Amino acid sequence: MKSYISAWPKSAQLPDFPRSLVILGSTGSIGVSALKVVAKHPELFTVTALAGGRNAARLAEQCARFRPPYAAVLDDAVRAEFLALLPDGYRPEVLTGPEGYAALAALPEAELILSAIVGAAGFAPTLAAARAGKMIGLANKESLVLGGHVIRAACRESGAVILPVDSEHNALFQGLCGHGEADEEISRLILTASGGPFRGRDHAFLSTVTRAQALAHPNWSMGAKISVDSATLMNKGLEIIEACHLYGLPVSRVDAVVHPQSIVHSLVEFVDGSQLAHLGTPDMQVPIAHCLCFPRRVTVDVKPLNLAAVGALTFEPPDPVAFPCLRLAREAFDAGPSHAIALNAANEVAVAAFLEERIGYLDIPAAIEAALDRHVPVDVSTPEAILELDRAVRAEVLAAL
Repeated sequence: MKSYISAWPKSAQLPDFPRSLVILGSTGSIGVSALKVVAKHPELFTVTALAGGRNAARLAEQCARFRPPYAAVLDDAVRAEFLALLPDGYRPEVLTGPEGYAALAALPEAELILSAIVGAAGFAPTLAAARAGKMIGLANKESLVLGGHVIRAACRESGAVILPVDSEHNALFQGLCGHGEADEEISRLILTASGGPFRGRDHAFLSTVTRAQALAHPNWSMGAKISVDSATLMNKGLEIIEACHLYGLPVSRVDAVVHPQSIVHSLVEFVDGSQLAHLGTPDMQVPIAHCLCFPRRVTVDVKPLNLAAVGALTFEPPDPVAFPCLRLAREAFDAGPSHAIALNAANEVAVAAFLEERIGYLDIPAAIEAALDRHVPVDVSTPEAILELDRAVRAEVLAAL
């Protein structure tokens, strides 16, 4: 695959072990799982910085254990709360806000950046890490949805390496290793989706969905925003866009299939009709460890997959009527980079409003489609233009709700 965002070219320079690690979003589900990997293999990492948002208590616990010299939080109020919770004798340098996150991503002593901040907020620090030539474990798909073209250019210039942490993209990466320079051999990339908690439900049921129901994912333990995205299948739509950026393919060659068991994480289809599938127990420690330790494989505290116990693996096409977000994401990517930014901004505002119980579940795709219908393509060739459009669409959608 002719992509600058990969580590399979032999020319890629990866840091030696132990690797100096920065985790952006350490208090979320990805960050917590990553620190389990670090704790199991302390000889492979030095924790240089941990960044959280508002969860001062969890960040203080993490920092007290791993003693990084740097930390970051959302604002000064959280900073004061965080510092008050630290043990005597330990005081890291604490940065705040988007500028603080970006500064940690570009620390000269940092080698490996795990980008796991939720939503569009992850774009600026991911770009900072790319410009600084870091090895990046990417768990923030919105970075590429907003500015894959900008991040790709930064990686070209700096030699930065991005490894995909999302279970689906990590599965694709593993399936593509060894075929990275042979684009003509690849037919399709196929992402799997569990179908979320509402697979098989009709429009009448979906019109009654509550916040609690949308957060009850059948297979994965995730944060609130990504749980709702998984329920609407927007998460899969964003992952399709991410795959196009990661692997340099048009959206016509990236598909999705519903696989309720979440055992097959994705498939690579070759021109001879054969497919390589990546199977594993649905636990994020597995792809996280693969990225943080690449090209080594290490043990994790996850039970090995027992196919006999699973019994059966089933697959079905996604329902385009019940889950319009998948179509909206594909159409937005095809329409151009500014449409993808509008898609993501509208989704984040609508999901937040749903979680606050200000709108209904079906209002989420309706708000996104309305925003895309209103959107007029604009030049988003710079990070400043990307962030300005993101702000403008958010304000527009919020006013329309």
